[in-house]
Amino acid sequence: MKPRHFTSLLDLSSEELRQILNRAIELKNTKGREYQPLKGQVLAMVFEKSSTRTRISFETGMVHFGGSALFLSPRDTQLGRGEPLQDSAKVISSMVDGIMLRTDRHETVTTFAQHSSVPVINGLTDLEHPCQLLADMQTYLEFRGDIKGKTVTWIGDGNNMCHSYIHAAQLLDFKLNIASPIGYHPLPAYADLAKDRVTLFSNAIEAAKDSDLIVTDVWASMGQEEEQKLREVAFKDYQINETIMKAANADALFMHCLPAHRGEEVTADVIDGPQSVIFPEAENRLHAQKALLEFLLV
Repeated sequence: MKPRHFTSLLDLSSEELRQILNRAIELKNTKGREYQPLKGQVLAMVFEKSSTRTRISFETGMVHFGGSALFLSPRDTQLGRGEPLQDSAKVISSMVDGIMLRTDRHETVTTFAQHSSVPVINGLTDLEHPCQLLADMQTYLEFRGDIKGKTVTWIGDGNNMCHSYIHAAQLLDFKLNIASPIGYHPLPAYADLAKDRVTLFSNAIEAAKDSDLIVTDVWASMGQEEEQKLREVAFKDYQINETIMKAANADALFMHCLPAHRGEEVTADVIDGPQSVIFPEAENRLHAQKALLEFLLV
């Protein structure tokens, strides 16, 4: 039987995504560690990019469920010495029960999935970050209820997070406004598939009007540090501040996947203010991924 993979949010149906989000809330509210559906199972975690939340949440989730996790960096495996991805996928999947990859190229994850005999999970690639969207959507559900029919505004780089928000808009039926400077829009391959859900803006305040959720990310992601100065100029009018939040609905939430740079993409008074839910959002990486692990491995 072919395994289910989670290389993209679109690997799930709308119903499956809602099932995972509701299950994440149930698991979060469950006290005790008696429920151990993954006892004896092992998750291989392949990290080509460093991480705080991704590593801790997956490793803790496996321990809570009675399993274990292996941390593998390029220094620890033949991946760093040029072994073909399909060979690595076949070998690693023959010894573990699931594989999570946090890597640069999206093709690394999709190639692993093609050749793996166990479920493969995308922990982040240059194109998508679906695990973070599970946590974000769980957080909105907890604080405001169903996101269907709501308006979400993404302000900043049309990056991997933005792409996964486009997928979430398709699956959960919400309106997505995206405000990015010229040259930093999401890829057409993502935006064009969701034209009925996505509206592109050049003005951040216009995009934020009547929004229920405001989201951003750092201006320069990992691997783009050399572009920092250039991006500071390009994104200077795309900072989340009090003016942006006032354009949104009075009860709008603010989210950020972290780490954040206060004073750059968001002001301290917003990210540390009453509308910010960044820390419940970060914690929910654990609960959402436990629900995902249960969905894929049990």
